[in-house]
Amino acid sequence: MEAIDPAYGAGTLLLIAAAAVALLLFLIMKVKLHAFVALVLVSVLTALAAGIPVGDVPDALSFGFSSTLGSVALLVGFGVMIGRLLELTGGAQVLADTLINRFGEKRAPLAIGVAALLFGFPIFFDAGLVVFLPIIMTVARRFGGSLLLYAFPTAGAFAAMHALVPPHPGPVAAAEVLGGSIGLSLLVGAPVAILSWFVGSYLVSQVIGRRVHVDVPTALFGEMNGGRGEDEARAAPSFGTVLGILLLPFVLISFNTVLGTLTTAGVIAEGATWAAFLMLLGNTSVALLITVIVATLVLGLRGRSMADVSTILDNALGPICAIILITGAGGMFGGVLRLSGIGDALSDSLSNIGLSLILQAFVISTLLRVAQGSATVALTTTAGLISASVAEAGLTNFQISLLVIAIAAGATVLSHVNDSGFWLVSRFFGMDVKTTLKTWTVMETTLGLAAFAISLALWVIA
Repeated sequence: MEAIDPAYGAGTLLLIAAAAVALLLFLIMKVKLHAFVALVLVSVLTALAAGIPVGDVPDALSFGFSSTLGSVALLVGFGVMIGRLLELTGGAQVLADTLINRFGEKRAPLAIGVAALLFGFPIFFDAGLVVFLPIIMTVARRFGGSLLLYAFPTAGAFAAMHALVPPHPGPVAAAEVLGGSIGLSLLVGAPVAILSWFVGSYLVSQVIGRRVHVDVPTALFGEMNGGRGEDEARAAPSFGTVLGILLLPFVLISFNTVLGTLTTAGVIAEGATWAAFLMLLGNTSVALLITVIVATLVLGLRGRSMADVSTILDNALGPICAIILITGAGGMFGGVLRLSGIGDALSDSLSNIGLSLILQAFVISTLLRVAQGSATVALTTTAGLISASVAEAGLTNFQISLLVIAIAAGATVLSHVNDSGFWLVSRFFGMDVKTTLKTWTVMETTLGLAAFAISLALWVIA
């Protein structure tokens, strides 16, 4: 579904969006209305207020909801199956013990954060996070303290890699639109992502985690590491087996991301059958399906029947219904804002704001991100808006790479209630909206600001 022609100017649409966010927060935080009900209600009211024709409102609602569910439902479903098998068989505990023995208890948050940086190179934010959930929660339960001490370094690592580093689609698309080099964007983006993660995510998360206590939720995996007898403990899989199962989806998904980038760059002929087959295996849902099957055979059937494993997987799916529906409703709200034309109206008013190119990149991307929620839309729209100015300026590939980072930084900050990722983090970590706003929103903002500060410093030097 395409965006309608804006019924109002940018200023009016921004006021409508701000009022919608305020109403949503009021309903959830003050009235205590269920988040799913509140999101759907506010989405309907916003669509009507923004001038979407009444007959098109149902399609506008389903646009964001169905597109979000299409990517989230299978991912979360398969991911929680893998996580449950890893937890019940002792695999998560084995991996956590190995990491802690290698790095030490005090470095546990750093250890799993660094692991997430490595795994995050080929895999999307949400896919990586859902696979790492049992590890995060096992480590957090073992050492105590706030869950955020361990969860946010990991989530921030996946977020940094997803936003800033090719072959992830956002920076690839921006580099292409601006006429830059994808390879150089990778070489520049990777160290910037690591440094901005350490400053804006890891260090900040340790401060947040000491100030805000969040208990390890039991909704997804129950009372983790509890209830296993001595026979099951002795039958725990080896570290190599667990690592292999975790690596499998990342290797498969890398087929999709890396080969897709090489095809776009012209290195691989478009339509090559072998590449298309490997990219199918690397589709996130297919890769996680394969991993569930392997985990069932390697972990689940150790001393259990297939019927027992099916019961385990069935029980794992029950608690995620609310997560999927609320995340889909968050996508619905963001989709309504996008279809209302707020992005187009903002784009028209921001195209000539008289700032230097790198400041334009960050400011425009930030405003688009805050207004309509989607980081991808903010990133690609901003790149398109400044592409003509970039072409006229005759910038080097290095400077274009810095612009890509600045755009991605703006598209990262201020994740809030119109962002489906906000709801995914909120539900996964068992946080209410207020807690998510003062923790996740803050950390995403410091991560984006750190990346922008680095790109700005390099821009001045260059």
